[in-house]
Parts: sequence; C-alpha cells; structure tokens
Amino acid sequence: MVLLPANSAASVNNSDTRMAGCFLIGIPGLEHLHIWLSIPLCTMYIAALAGNGILICVILSQPSLHEPMYIFLSMLASADVLLSTSTMPKALANFWLGSSHISFDGCLTQMFFIHFLFVADSAVLLAMAFDRYVAICSPLRYATILTSMVIGKITTVTLTRSFIIMFPSIFLLKRLHYCRINIIAHTFCEHMGIARLSCSDISINVWYGLAAALLSTGLDIILIAVSYIHILRAVFRLPSRDARSKALSTCGSHVCVILLFYVPALFSVFAYRFGGRRIPRYVHILLANLYVVIPPMLNPIIYGVRTKQILEGAKEMFSNIIKESK
Repeated sequence: MVLLPANSAASVNNSDTRMAGCFLIGIPGLEHLHIWLSIPLCTMYIAALAGNGILICVILSQPSLHEPMYIFLSMLASADVLLSTSTMPKALANFWLGSSHISFDGCLTQMFFIHFLFVADSAVLLAMAFDRYVAICSPLRYATILTSMVIGKITTVTLTRSFIIMFPSIFLLKRLHYCRINIIAHTFCEHMGIARLSCSDISINVWYGLAAALLSTGLDIILIAVSYIHILRAVFRLPSRDARSKALSTCGSHVCVILLFYVPALFSVFAYRFGGRRIPRYVHILLANLYVVIPPMLNPIIYGVRTKQILEGAKEMFSNIIKESK
C-alpha cells in the first residue's frame, strides 16, 4: 500500500509533482498475493540469470562457438539479462519490502532501458534471421558475408537504432506538466504509464509510441518474415529430404525464440487495445511481468537442448572447471 502525506492532495493541482517522484503499486487487485507471486517470479529471474550467464560463458570460452550465429546468441542472452534486471529487482523489492517509491528521473531511466532493450532484443532476432538466411540461401558466401567487421557493424546499428528510437521519449515525457499524485498501477515504469500521469495533452506521446513500435518491432517482424519466406523457398528446392530436414533443424531454435518473443508481446498489445475493458488490468500487468522473465529463462534451455554444439561446449567448459578445481 502506498502511504502519502496528508497535505499532498491539496497542493498537487497547483504545482509540478515530479519532485515527489512516482509510486509503483505493483499488481492492482492482487496486492494480497504479492508475496506469493514474488516466489515464481524470483525463481524465474534467478533461472534467467543463471541460464543466460552460463550460455554467455560457454560461447566466450569455446573457440568453436566464435561464429556469427553464436555471437548473435550471446548478444540476445546479454539483452535478456539486462531486460529482466531492469524490472525484476524493483518489482521484488516492492513485493517484499513495500518499496513502491521511485524518483521521477529514476522512473524515466527505468522506462528508457526497458524499451531500449526490448527494441535491441528485436533487432538481434532480426540479425539472427539474416544469419540463417545467408547460411541456407548462400552457404558458400557465408564466411565472406558475415565477417567480424560486418558483425561489428550490425551490433553498432542495433544499439544506435535502439537509442535513436527511444531517447526522444525522455524529452517527450519531461516536457509534460505533472499536477497529480504520481501513482502508477504497475510494477515498473513504461512510456504511456508515465505519460498518463500528466495533466497535459499527450497526443504526441501516443503517436510517438505507435511510430516507435512500427519502426522497430513492426519492421523487424516484416523483415524476419521475408527472410524466412526466402529460407523456406531455398529449403524446398533442395534435392533430398535429409538435406531439407537438416536445413530446417538449424532454424528450429531460432523460430522457437522468435515465437516466444513476439507472440506474447503481440497478444498483450491486442488484448490491451481490443479487450482492455473486458480483461482485468491485473491480467495485463501480470503478463507484462511474466514476459520479462519467461523468454529470458527459456531461451538458454531452447538453444541448449536443440543445439548440439552448445551442449557439447557446456560439457567441456564444466569438465575443465572440475579438472582445474582438483
């Protein structure tokens, strides 16, 4: 529960309330279950940290995995760790300690990194789709196309694009006037959640949010779909069934990760847009919290189980650790 000063309501309409900060009330309607909900969320968060940490260490420690596909995978794992870490510690502190207050600048910082990392995650998935496209459609040119320099440029473009798309949101929120008590019915800060606290016209923020989504995630989905259309066309032209099965199996893990990333996000967006009044608000917020821990938790499992090279690399890394400890 958020405790506010008794005299705060009298003056909020006449002053800017940014100095008072924001209050994240958690999952409205499920406050009595916060402690119980924190147990699976914390477990999944720890599993995500451990799984992605091991995955990154395996890729870095095994020279045989220093290939574009695995470099992009380590980038995805890093973004997943940072995305879940930008939300879960504050949410768990709220659930366990009632630490609902966050400064306005702190809220903006959290908002920026959540959206920045989400856009970066999407861009990495696009880069991985391009990697599979080159590997299957132009296998003889794979090493000459995806060189270290090209991978570096893709990484730079990924981070630059995410920054350019999301950085204006800070100024668009700072320009607004805030005259209410800044209570956010969520466990973390996000762009429209902060904008709705304002007493100003937020039309620009609404259109900006739509444009940012279309230019990042929307465009990435289209380009990934185009890549896989070309991949499928190339696969079904292969002469033998075994060759087709082998080619498709190399894409299996990536397709699983894509579905795990985009399907819940799209479901959440459409459910909010078209079923916002019929679906309780706590369902949307609970889904948002699950979304930042479930994909990061499952991605290392998907690649570890389905990719023989990673599984063998993990076994070799742990066997080396055991030998060195003796």
